[in-house]
Amino acid sequence: MAPHTPSTPSPDDHTPTGAGTSGLTDFTVDLTSQEVLRRAHVMEALGPHWNPIEVLHGEDAAYDLLYSGLDAQQQRLHDNLVAAGVLPTRGDGHAAP
Repeated sequence: MAPHTPSTPSPDDHTPTGAGTSGLTDFTVDLTSQEVLRRAHVMEALGPHWNPIEVLHGEDAAYDLLYSGLDAQQQRLHDNLVAAGVLPTRGDGHAAP
């Protein structure tokens, strides 16, 4: 992180002044290096055999299983949640039979 030099308030500054009050100081933090490090740690934790396509297919299969075999009332509730945008539309918009 680069050293920070506080800015000197100009006469046009509208910061409040008074007894015991100091002017505002510009504060900037560059998190770029920390974000790169965080992403590297995530990828290391996932390991070399992580397959995002396989994971997505597994999530789709789990979703299909979760909403399969609904009775009429559950199907209506599911359809209402899809129509309201709470659940995503999939296939024909109905839960799997």
